[in-house]
Amino acid sequence: MYTTLKKKILLGITGGIAAYKSAELVRLLIKAGFEVRVVMTPSAREFVQPLTYQALSGHRVYTDTFDGEASSAMDHIELARWADLMLIAPASSNSLAKLASGYADNLLLTLCLACKKAVAVAPAMNQQMWANPATNENIAQLKRQQKLIWGPDSGEQACGDVGLGRMLEPAAIVALVKTHFEPGKLIGKTVLITAGPTREAIDPVRYISNKSSGKMGYALAWAASQAGASVTLISGPVCLAVPEQVTRIDVSSATEMRAAVIKNVNQADIFIACAAVADYRVANVSDQKIKKTAKTMQLNLSRNPDIVSEVTHLDNKPFTIGFAAETESLAEHAQAKLERKNLDMIAANLVGDDRGFDKEYNELLVLWSGGEKKLALASKDDIARQLIDLIVNCYIFKNKT
Repeated sequence: MYTTLKKKILLGITGGIAAYKSAELVRLLIKAGFEVRVVMTPSAREFVQPLTYQALSGHRVYTDTFDGEASSAMDHIELARWADLMLIAPASSNSLAKLASGYADNLLLTLCLACKKAVAVAPAMNQQMWANPATNENIAQLKRQQKLIWGPDSGEQACGDVGLGRMLEPAAIVALVKTHFEPGKLIGKTVLITAGPTREAIDPVRYISNKSSGKMGYALAWAASQAGASVTLISGPVCLAVPEQVTRIDVSSATEMRAAVIKNVNQADIFIACAAVADYRVANVSDQKIKKTAKTMQLNLSRNPDIVSEVTHLDNKPFTIGFAAETESLAEHAQAKLERKNLDMIAANLVGDDRGFDKEYNELLVLWSGGEKKLALASKDDIARQLIDLIVNCYIFKNKT
């Protein structure tokens, strides 16, 4: 319970059928010990009347920027100062687009601009709207603004479609709110993470690489930082912003990544090897651009160092998590890799049309000695939070035994 802290939640409700779930969300937040005040957009009032939330929260519901009943006519400033967390649930596609662009054409959006505390959004929309590239770009922009993206969930929707887009269930959102205010589970710990692809040069203008975008590794760096860890992120070439309070080391090739890992791993309590490191490099890299003269060309490849195995065979190795991207026999390949590389834990996923490399979503099969858990399809941010929780639990258990 949070009665002693009495954290204050400013709940924003936008227009959408999921607004009916927000009544239960208010009830559960208050039951968990939070103080809740509600702000509604004009379109939200078309779905649920403000009186519902007033009765549940015990406070007046705010709906209008220019409210004659406001004591100082400055509700957008006072409410923004009052809140410990601003939560928008449901967050419609229209509201997300406006929020990403800095619009302030209603009280809720004005509050978002004025709020200095964390802002979390729980998206809710049709699965086709969620999959639209414009929505993807808006979500990416919100992440760059350090907004917390909670959800969406997958399942049957009010329109009859099935897929990603529905708002997380109220109980799940309350759990995320609680986690947000909990002291970091990794405070005092150092986490080293690798992310992204490596590039193995052929000549000065060409290279061999893979489809990794780095999104999963960057999400893990963010989640570990949110859990209180001191995080160093060794990153291959990606187009991603480094999460706040994370130290990034940029590398290109597998040999550069190995050198950076070996230099930093002795200070790490936990090592998460999320990068898609090339297995092979070109044996003889040309100093000059290779001209297109012959009909065919052969490249001799040399095997790259196995960074993970080198780390797990150190005398004082950190708690090490490996990743395995597979196209078949997921559990069998993951279990073999867990044992062969002396890992403490492995996170395995099938790469396909809607998950894995260069996608916004992932699902993982996580294995460790004596246990396993499947993390269902969700955004990589959600998967990262769940995986960090699993890592923390296994790390603590191992250090107690």
